[in-house]
Amino acid sequence: MINVILVIHLLIALALVGVILLQRSEGGALGIGGGGGGMMSSRAAGNLLTRTTGILATGFFVTSLTLALMANSRAQPSSIMDQAPATQSAPAAPAAPAAPLSR
Repeated sequence: MINVILVIHLLIALALVGVILLQRSEGGALGIGGGGGGMMSSRAAGNLLTRTTGILATGFFVTSLTLALMANSRAQPSSIMDQAPATQSAPAAPAAPAAPLSR
């Protein structure tokens, strides 16, 4: 399930980059859109691209949160208090020294 959401997240990210690059540039940035001719007027195209950017940004935000929550639920909380033994036993007796090897 996490792989499906990750693929959707990556597709939304690529679409978001593409839509942002298509928008008309106000200050000479990387905008490559805004050509004179076409089916839509520049105002309608701007509104459509702005709305599409908002929808894709919302989808990106939702998939980001979903991936973060799924990754968090996978990880088991690990505490040093949970790993401590419940009962304490007496220390083990020291081992007897080994006998020297004879030849």
